[in-house]
Amino acid sequence: MAKINAIRGMNDILPDQTPVWQFLESSVKSVLGTYGYTEIRMPIVEQTDLFKRSIGEVTDIVEKEMYTFDDRNGESLTLRPEGTASCVRAGEEHGLLFNQAQRLWYQGPMFRYEKPQKGRYRQFHQIGIETFGMANADIDAEVIMLSARLWKQLGIADAVTLQLNSLGSNEARAEYKEALVTYLSARKDQLDEDSLRRLSSNPLRILDSKDPQTQQLLDNAPSLADYIDDESREHFSDLCEMLDQAGIAYELNPRLVRGLDYYCKTVFEWVTDQLGAQGTVCAGGRYDGLVKQLGGRPTPAVGFAMGVERLILLLETLEVIPDAVKQPFDLYLAAEHKGLQKPLMVLAEQLRNELPGMRIRVHCSGLKNISSKARQTGAPWVVLVREENESLLANLWYNSEPTYDVQVNNLSGLLQQQQQA
Repeated sequence: MAKINAIRGMNDILPDQTPVWQFLESSVKSVLGTYGYTEIRMPIVEQTDLFKRSIGEVTDIVEKEMYTFDDRNGESLTLRPEGTASCVRAGEEHGLLFNQAQRLWYQGPMFRYEKPQKGRYRQFHQIGIETFGMANADIDAEVIMLSARLWKQLGIADAVTLQLNSLGSNEARAEYKEALVTYLSARKDQLDEDSLRRLSSNPLRILDSKDPQTQQLLDNAPSLADYIDDESREHFSDLCEMLDQAGIAYELNPRLVRGLDYYCKTVFEWVTDQLGAQGTVCAGGRYDGLVKQLGGRPTPAVGFAMGVERLILLLETLEVIPDAVKQPFDLYLAAEHKGLQKPLMVLAEQLRNELPGMRIRVHCSGLKNISSKARQTGAPWVVLVREENESLLANLWYNSEPTYDVQVNNLSGLLQQQQQA
């Protein structure tokens, strides 16, 4: 009988990988806590119309990449391709948004049908934040400052660069889109195939085309900066001033537009040159019109999402993962022979009671070459319990070197002293 394998682009996260995921997730959670953000958890399946109305029916995501199906009642459902629309839906449904200020965060899998490649999968994971009810540039600055603080905590601040742009108001963006389409439509023969397709569906995405000829063509195209309204200019100026005062470096990128229809005013990306083509590790911006677009009252909003797989790949590439993260337990406990296994199990529970927080793994089953096997686990501490003169002794090893030989009753106190040291 043929084996059943995982679906292409939907990967298992194995036990030797999960400690790094937990390290990243706990680091993010710690930083978010210092800024007063609270977690929200949304379902991974939503009504298809939620994403058609928010992302845009003529975007690549909706047209080509969504996992959509009809349930038994004939209702069209979709595995969420991103988190913002779901968060808005949940906030509006449960009365969290109107006349309120919210700072929310979430984490979990997202789904897009696209060609799997390193750092980009069909089931991928994001950690996102969404803020609602705050219209000024200070909250834009906060979400960027928050992400900058996280990069420092993770040890990758020198490997990422902040790119900034302003799209102006929705009205200004629409005017610019019309001017850009007019310019490019007269030069269709010079556009690459992908840009030609986007001309009628999502023309602003042409601005970040990687095709050299298209980029050269854009050099003489209408500039988005010429269409930005005065209020958006002031908003962006305030943001830049706050980032300058906070010492957060950035690059202005006039061709940064983001791929979703709901963005306005501030857009930003954190990019790296350490991961090849998949260089964006975190991206977001302001989307003041989305809540109304989904049936709520007009509500200012700004947020971002970071790709967990790409961040982990960056941590591994830069070799900044602490050694302790890769070790799933602190103490490996084994018995010299089978007759000591029962008291060993009791001892393990006593140690867990007396040393809360210490991660203890007990060797169970198969005692051949137990001494060498125990030391090969990589645990900082290895304890081999043996019997001598009708009393139990604990033979301690630390980092593969013999350290102590003590009475089992004294083991807890000794380990506690070593922890404190």
